[in-house]
Amino acid sequence: MSSAPFPSAVTGIDAGHASRLLERCRARVRPALAEAVERLHPWVGEMAAYSFGWCEAGGAPVSGPAGGKGLRQALAVLGAEAAGAPADAGVTAAVAVELVHTFSLLHDDIMDGDATRRGRATVWKAYGTGPAVLAGDALFALAVETLATAPGADVASAVRHLSTALNDLVRGQADDLLFETRPWTGPAAVRPDEYRAMAEHKTGALLGCAAALGGVLAGAPRETVATLDRAGRHLGVAFQVVDDLLGIWGDPAVTGKPVHADLLRGKKTYPVLAALGTPAARPLARLLNSPEALDVTAARRAATLIEDAGGRAAALAEAHRHIAAVDACLEILPSAPRTADDLRDLLAFLVRREL
Repeated sequence: MSSAPFPSAVTGIDAGHASRLLERCRARVRPALAEAVERLHPWVGEMAAYSFGWCEAGGAPVSGPAGGKGLRQALAVLGAEAAGAPADAGVTAAVAVELVHTFSLLHDDIMDGDATRRGRATVWKAYGTGPAVLAGDALFALAVETLATAPGADVASAVRHLSTALNDLVRGQADDLLFETRPWTGPAAVRPDEYRAMAEHKTGALLGCAAALGGVLAGAPRETVATLDRAGRHLGVAFQVVDDLLGIWGDPAVTGKPVHADLLRGKKTYPVLAALGTPAARPLARLLNSPEALDVTAARRAATLIEDAGGRAAALAEAHRHIAAVDACLEILPSAPRTADDLRDLLAFLVRREL
């Protein structure tokens, strides 16, 4: 996918700096995360380790780099630093949020029927549906235990904060699934504002929780916690929109997902919704409203029509708006400029992914 212009906050990023930030945060969190996973039943722990990219199915160590980028871990560590919290609070928050995120992925892959993630079999494909559900449940319980047994006087607030994010995540996932049953056009069609609310809940709630949770654990001022949470929620909408773009025009070798999978499933993604709201969308509407399900050829045609109707450009503009909102939040953080700059570089780098 060709590179697209982003605001100066994004185009001026230092990718090497962002990569080093991710690596620093992963290295700080990994021992505590591994220690938490070791408390699980050995079989469940193996599935958890597989989902983190630490081993192959069956438990053999991986031969290459393990796991994903570690976005939520980095958000938790850097968010804690931005809130003036001690490093331990950021690590505890990172472990709890990473466990919840991985739990959600295990269950999402089952609900969506996704057979691959990051270029290899998903947990339910490698181990079976029942075991994958069990592993997800175990990770969720472990996340709550990690927070509930943390030291300090603000543990109850932290558990409530995580619970709120989980409630929002489930709400967003429910809406996302229900959107697939609604028509593409007409009075019952999904509106862009409904999509934004879904994306904030499904993706933004946990990112906001990651950014704010270390501050909550350390008793940071309410305004600081709220600002970090708001920044993460805006990031979530931008991140979801970018994910939608990659789902239509991304390179499967880079994304680890089959191209056009969202179109083939009838998923209501932002580029499609934006395109359908334009006068140029009549051919696209006819194609999507056909009684026959899209095949690979029709999905490729739909991708072209979406771009012709302005859906790709509108989705990029939507991502820009939310990145600008993230930047505005970081500007008012009462932290050292260096910390805010680290967060800004990291978030811009991650949202720009392959676009």
